[in-house]
Amino acid sequence: MTKTVDYFFSIGSPWSFIGLEAFVALAREHGAEIKPFLSTVIEENGGIFSRNRPEARRAYGARDLRRWSQLRGKPLLLDNRPTLGDPTSASRMVIAAYLDGADWLTLTEALQMAFWVEDRDIGDMSVRKTVADDAGFDGGALAAREGDDDVNAKWAADRQHAIRSGVFGFPTFGYDGEIYWGQDNLFFLAMHLSGDKP
Repeated sequence: MTKTVDYFFSIGSPWSFIGLEAFVALAREHGAEIKPFLSTVIEENGGIFSRNRPEARRAYGARDLRRWSQLRGKPLLLDNRPTLGDPTSASRMVIAAYLDGADWLTLTEALQMAFWVEDRDIGDMSVRKTVADDAGFDGGALAAREGDDDVNAKWAADRQHAIRSGVFGFPTFGYDGEIYWGQDNLFFLAMHLSGDKP
């Protein structure tokens, strides 16, 4: 039977970006299918946007991001970032790709790379189109799908599924009735996929 991992993530989460490559490699190693669920921070379950956290926690989070980005080989640009548009609109482009059977993982990485490494404003539709085109997709077609009923329905359903599953931050990995929050918990997901549930 195929193993399926529910992947709860946000385009605007640097932790989702940092852990994506390692997660995909892990899923492939274990023959697991990845089922995407996109949302923003689940405040209903206690999630807190970075901007709303105390300064001490924000400062520590930035240091931890630098450590992990170096370890994962993902050079995030965190200092002196320009004010960019809301990256969550890019989620609908990824959802459109997923619903159309396209390589949503490659598109996800391209959009996150543009936002977190290149400081490009993926909240701007023209930028999203260009990023998608450069990654080998039809950016115009995907952008045109962002407001479609099936895309919006999945966007809303993804959040509800995340709430019901107990998700509050990203990335979170759901497998076999258990959730693992954070890309630093991939070790435990690997154990579970191997049949040794932590």
